[in-house]
Formats: sequence, C-alpha cells, structure tokens
Amino acid sequence: MTDYDLKREIRKLGMTQKEFAKNIGVAENTVSQWVRGVIDTPRWTIRIVELLHKEKRYEEAKKLFCNN
Repeated sequence: MTDYDLKREIRKLGMTQKEFAKNIGVAENTVSQWVRGVIDTPRWTIRIVELLHKEKRYEEAKKLFCNN
C-alpha cells in the first residue's frame, strides 16, 4: 500500500517506530522500511493500526467516563 502514511499513523498513536515495532512483534528495521517506502506496508499492519486507534479512543473515553 504505497499511499498509506504509516509514519503519520504511528505518530498519531503517540508511539515511536521502535515502540510500534515492539508492539506488533516485528523488527524496528522492518517498520523503518515500511515508513520509507522501501517495501509496501502489509494490509495486516494497516488493520493493526486501525485497531490500535480504536483501543486508544476506548481508553480515552474510559478515562473520561470512569474517572480513572
């Protein structure tokens, strides 16, 4: 997926590339290659990013409504 801006999405998650790589179980170098466009970002990675965004929104809402 060449038009996908993984760097921006990782930043929106509040993570570094290193943290993102560790979180999804891949080498930091792999994430770097995706970000630089050396290799296409796999669809499964994009799906994980979508799920991480949902998790982040859920945690933010939980803090608002549960006062935690």
